[in-house]
Amino acid sequence: MSKATSKFQVTIPKQVADQYGIKPGDDIEWVPTAETIRVVPRRGARPTLSMEERIAFFDAATERQRAPDQQRPGALITDQGRGWTRQDLYTPGQSG
Repeated sequence: MSKATSKFQVTIPKQVADQYGIKPGDDIEWVPTAETIRVVPRRGARPTLSMEERIAFFDAATERQRAPDQQRPGALITDQGRGWTRQDLYTPGQSG
């Protein structure tokens, strides 16, 4: 049994996904019927990517994720340019 999250997301049990050949990234169609809902995996040609293409997509996504982090207020600041390090804030051997 699955629960709907606060964002109305539902997890497909692995046994059901395996039985019907549902893989991550597959489209799922929700079909309302009289008193039930049918969950229908959409069948179609699944593009197969080479390892190099998959790595390229991953690298591009990683770069897209990093770019906003550099511009966002409150983003992690590196030691460069601020003139102090985190260790400078603490006296060694003393807690609290």
